[in-house]
Amino acid sequence: MLGYYDDGKLTYAGRSGTGYSMETARDLWKKLQPLRRATPAFGKLPAEERGRKGIWVEPKRVAEVTFSGWTAQGHVRHAVFKGLREDKSATDVVRERPMTKTAAKAKTTKSALKKSAAHAAPAKAKTASAGPVKLSHPDRTYWPDVKVTKQQLADYYTSVWDHIAPHIVKRPLALLRCPEGISGQCFFQKHAAAGLISERIRRIKDEKGEELIYIDDLDGLLTLVQAGVLEIHVWGSTVDDVERCDRLVFDFDPGDDVPWAAVNKAARELRARLADLKLTSFVKTTGGKGLHVVVPTSGTPWDDAKDFAHAMVLAMEADAPDKYVSKMTKSIRGGKIFLDYLRNGRGATAIVAYSTRARAGATVSVPVDWDELGPKLTPDKFTVLNLGKRLASLKKDPWAGIGKVKQKLPDIRSLKK
Repeated sequence: MLGYYDDGKLTYAGRSGTGYSMETARDLWKKLQPLRRATPAFGKLPAEERGRKGIWVEPKRVAEVTFSGWTAQGHVRHAVFKGLREDKSATDVVRERPMTKTAAKAKTTKSALKKSAAHAAPAKAKTASAGPVKLSHPDRTYWPDVKVTKQQLADYYTSVWDHIAPHIVKRPLALLRCPEGISGQCFFQKHAAAGLISERIRRIKDEKGEELIYIDDLDGLLTLVQAGVLEIHVWGSTVDDVERCDRLVFDFDPGDDVPWAAVNKAARELRARLADLKLTSFVKTTGGKGLHVVVPTSGTPWDDAKDFAHAMVLAMEADAPDKYVSKMTKSIRGGKIFLDYLRNGRGATAIVAYSTRARAGATVSVPVDWDELGPKLTPDKFTVLNLGKRLASLKKDPWAGIGKVKQKLPDIRSLKK
């Protein structure tokens, strides 16, 4: 949590949720421990921190952060921790404000919260900026059971932006909107209609004239939060190459009476079958009941991608019909795992990595390493409230390099032999 001084009074300035390696976080923790206190140094608990868990400390350490601007509430936007300053006194930290020409020449500023030059607007910009994303009713509760608010959802996505960006930027979207939270009415939306008319929500038309929506930056993601989007689903292609699939998704959806160990075993079986075909695969939790196995490709026509996925699940079903089923019919899915290959057709979508789910607990779909599969890793283990701890402790991103994996799918005829 950050603050600055205004006329000698410590003022709340929001949070910095990114920029911490495990080593940095451990060092910072050690330095803050001796400064612990029972009450906030701001005088009273900031409204934005109500319902959150926090440890209060004396404001004696100065953090240097880069950030892209100030929110309407007076908080730093997209703050990234860069380190501690030993050459500044805490009382010297004040809010930076736009300088007049005279002040600019004088170059007088005392703030340790340094605005990143990379995000600064040009001095003579000819076009107006969209400005910061403003959240209406930031204290609205989206997940009543765990008391997660709209503001907390925005903070979560800000903190995981570097992780989610490779999987969401410039991909056509399908969105589950729940403006009143999970206890209210929810609906899917694939076009920039009511509530999603914004220059931050990009729009294109495909060769058939259908409008597709996508985002290309954090502001776009925060605009989705403002619109009450609680689940973000993406195509397996980018807007730059809509007609070719570059990521296949196999969804392992277990029946209610299927043990978690069986789901793990099924995912590993598919991985082995793919490896036999010289194909690398990745896995993630869904935030629901099952697992997703993801196969990056160098770009495959949709029909070919769907046929390949179908052939793979048919082979698994044929070898173990008592364990697997490849049809959606619920009456035949009892005690079995539904191998859903239908997410690989043109226009079909799957929940994106790091998206929240409109389910109890504010669960999140999270990439994991294959070695993590086991009884301790349940599909709904990670949430908005605890994912930060996992990311801080990771030595390596389980999906590092997924975007660089370019592999061609084999001829489907070879799978039928």
